Amino acid sequence: MEEKVLNGKKHGMAVLLALLLAWAADIAAFAFFISAYEQREEAVYIVGIVITAIVFFALCFFLPGLKVLKPQEALVLTLFGEYVGTLKENGFYFVNPFCVGVNPASKTKLSQSGDVSDVGGMAAIVSAAQNGSNVNANANTGSTRISLKVMTLNNSRQKINDCLGNPVEIGIAVTWRVVDTAKAVFNVDNYKEFLSLQCDSALRNVVRIYPYDVAPNVDTTGDGVADEGSLRGSSEVVAARIRDEIQARVEEAGIEIIEARITYLAYAPEIAAVMLQRQQASAIIDARKMIVDGAVGMVEMALERLNENDVVHLDEERKAAMVSNLLVVLCGNHDAQPVVNSGSLY
Repeated sequence: MEEKVLNGKKHGMAVLLALLLAWAADIAAFAFFISAYEQREEAVYIVGIVITAIVFFALCFFLPGLKVLKPQEALVLTLFGEYVGTLKENGFYFVNPFCVGVNPASKTKLSQSGDVSDVGGMAAIVSAAQNGSNVNANANTGSTRISLKVMTLNNSRQKINDCLGNPVEIGIAVTWRVVDTAKAVFNVDNYKEFLSLQCDSALRNVVRIYPYDVAPNVDTTGDGVADEGSLRGSSEVVAARIRDEIQARVEEAGIEIIEARITYLAYAPEIAAVMLQRQQASAIIDARKMIVDGAVGMVEMALERLNENDVVHLDEERKAAMVSNLLVVLCGNHDAQPVVNSGSLY
């Protein structure tokens, strides 16, 4: 299905003025025939009254052909089931009165911004929200117009197992817009629900490739070489892969994915406490390693300075005792309590 943009249809104001003039003339003729019939009860005046009444109601059939579009809105028109074209520019249009606007997702309200709604529908949503009621996703609050604005879909959090089998909770926000209205309306049943489902599916496929944190012997790029990719440390790369995956899936729906971002990432509650202990243990080990490296360097420096300045001569046993004491002092968790030796060193 290819999109056909209708141009040269901005005759709405001219047609409206013509209708108003025709109604005024018809009402004047109707009044004339009424007064003439009251003076002369002739059949010709009755025929005139009937004709003017028919013309008045016939002009009303042209009103559905008047269409008003605001900026960043589109209207897909069909005539007796056949796709006629799409109005995409803002303005006042006049089309065939029998043309019908089509938008299968008009009644679908997802967790997103940018929906096109009438005033009554939005007021109903606000009123329901203020009263604490749940707004039905398929409530009759939509419009046949399709929004061309950039919209943000904030899908609910999902629990997915990463490549190591650890359950993680992740949520994404997808920025998107409709670029082909014909594909969006006719290629899929409901392009908003279609987008939401494809986001969930693409998210699951990508998350299963990565570990939550850096893990050994894990290949996330598919080149057969282990790398350091992870959900926590490679969020930009993961978001780009999610965006590309979603775009490939929604191409047939005429939707462009502008950006995908991870909005929430954490271990699932059932393993969060254990993983926190694991992270704490890893942090403690790294800290201890740094402390030991620094302590060994300080001991080496102390021994070198003593030898250079010829302060004291120590045999191997005394050096070992000194190194042991220094390491205990430097690596201990608490302040050392010094013991002063007032006697001979030997």
